[in-house]
Amino acid sequence: TLFTVVLDVPAGDSAIFAAAPVPVAPAPPVPLLSGPVAPEQSLEADLWHALVLGVRDYIGKNGFPGAIIGLSGGIDSALVLAIAVDALGKDRVRTVMMPSPYTADISWIDARDMASRLGVRYDEVSIRPEFEAFLESLGPFFEGRAVDTTEENIQARIRGTLLMALSNKFGSIVLTTGNKSEMATGYCTLYGDMAGGFAVIKDVVKTMVFRLARWRNANDPYGTGADPIPDRIITRPPSAELRPDQKDQDSLPPYEILDAIVERYMENDESPAQIIEAGYPQAAVEQVVRLIRFNEYKRRQSPVGIRVTHRSFGKDWRYPNTNRYRA
Repeated sequence: TLFTVVLDVPAGDSAIFAAAPVPVAPAPPVPLLSGPVAPEQSLEADLWHALVLGVRDYIGKNGFPGAIIGLSGGIDSALVLAIAVDALGKDRVRTVMMPSPYTADISWIDARDMASRLGVRYDEVSIRPEFEAFLESLGPFFEGRAVDTTEENIQARIRGTLLMALSNKFGSIVLTTGNKSEMATGYCTLYGDMAGGFAVIKDVVKTMVFRLARWRNANDPYGTGADPIPDRIITRPPSAELRPDQKDQDSLPPYEILDAIVERYMENDESPAQIIEAGYPQAAVEQVVRLIRFNEYKRRQSPVGIRVTHRSFGKDWRYPNTNRYRA
């Protein structure tokens, strides 16, 4: 053999191998099996199964007894709950609704409705007492200053503390509910709604969140219950409900535009100029790109999650945490 020849060459000498033609014969044809062909799955179906597998594998292989989800009555937590139940079964999933002074009544109703549809444990813990205690303690420091995102973030951090306390006490992992659009733009709170052990939909943009919710309502792939997400959760305007009459679109471009910009800039490496040339509003492009660059520090502190696109935030996205320029 080649290795025997090389080993037989005395030390200090060299071996020269002459190139020789290698005969190539065509492989025999592979017979095709007859029978029914499975239909090609939709993108939503592929994503759903990937997310379910990701949750089941991460929780099972790391030995967690179950999952805890902060249920808000919004579409992100609703989607994560449906995924978790498909992955783990209803008996291993616990939900907690933590209303604040700004939580709409329909959020309570829809959260209870969804938990009932899936048969999971549902608890309610008002954060009003803790929120008022924080405001009282911080009152002397905040005197003379206008209410802003500080008060909004306090609410999110109270919720994160409650969920992590339940996780510590009972051993189940907290599943965070932030999506890729929020992770890209920093529309999330460190140590608040980002607090947890596994970020299920951190690589799913908001428009796909809606598509997955509609797909799951029309399909029951794991036999855990049809139509699990109340229609109003899907159709109502998204809101963090951290201040009166708050809507996501008060702070961000419409998700159809935002998600397209995120995909082009972050996933496809298009420049802002190219995105604007493609027909997207210059103001929206500049805003989204600036937010993506500015909020790297938040993404560095987010929980691990499931990658379902060809480029996710993490190892695929190399961007400096500190720089001396602005977009």
